[in-house]
Amino acid sequence: MSETTTWPCVIVGGGAAGLSAALVLGRARRRVLLLDAGEQSNLAAHGIGGLLGHDGLPPAELYARGRAELAAYGTVTVRDARVVAGERDGDGFALTLQDGERVAAGHVVLAVGMRYRLPELPGLAELWGGAAFHCPYCHGWEARDGRLAVLGPEAATHRALLLRGWSDDVVLLTDGPAGLDADELRALERAGVRVDERPVAALEREGDALRAVRFADGAELERDGIMVVAPLGLRDDVATGLGATLTERGTVDADPFCRTVVPGLFAAGDVSAMAPQVAAAIAQGSLAAAMVNDAIVAAEHGRAPMVPPREVAAPAV
Repeated sequence: MSETTTWPCVIVGGGAAGLSAALVLGRARRRVLLLDAGEQSNLAAHGIGGLLGHDGLPPAELYARGRAELAAYGTVTVRDARVVAGERDGDGFALTLQDGERVAAGHVVLAVGMRYRLPELPGLAELWGGAAFHCPYCHGWEARDGRLAVLGPEAATHRALLLRGWSDDVVLLTDGPAGLDADELRALERAGVRVDERPVAALEREGDALRAVRFADGAELERDGIMVVAPLGLRDDVATGLGATLTERGTVDADPFCRTVVPGLFAAGDVSAMAPQVAAAIAQGSLAAAMVNDAIVAAEHGRAPMVPPREVAAPAV
């Protein structure tokens, strides 16, 4: 591939959002290059919960099916490659791959997802995506009626009451004094949620199953599942290198039409989402693709895009 060849659209990321965007653009007969580093954040999960038509399907299988569908569209090229840098290049963009190759693009869809920052707790990584999870909507059904725990003081009461919908046996582990107020304690008591403030030392497991939570004092609490807070963060600085700005949450700033502050640069999926969900990522990828195609049509025929340009506030002086 030559740097002098400009792709009308390059999609960075081959997860749910990226594959969805490539499918829509392929069906629109657009030349598209999809670059996938293969590090989707949900690959550790046993299955995708709540995805219509694919409930419980392993994430890797969804992505394999998506790639197989793209093979029917001759204008779509999929490559296993990592983008390590990006920059504006005239009216388009230049992307640098890990092997040093540079790829030119007229439009870019950022669909790289995000990376979970797991707490440094022994045993957690081995259970992640199964008995240890962060989203009850994704994993609550599989954990239903089990002996469950909620770890950490962050939004502790809300998360414990939320998980209570999947089980009658929920313990809130604050991992130290949580400073819960009287109203929170009453709400937890009414819901039958116990509160344990002892520092947590490790998760004990048997194979892929959680056996117990071990406290710093050596005591153990038998549990079948545990919900933890795992903040999301950008994988790299490619987005900002391309000119994108970030929100206070650390996600790429994109409007409801998946447009960033940079004309021609779009963001879809977890990288710009309020809450990470596969179903939402698929929808955003589809929308981003439609917006890319509309921009290409407008440029080809000297017309204004269907949706008025995004209004971007001028930077403070």
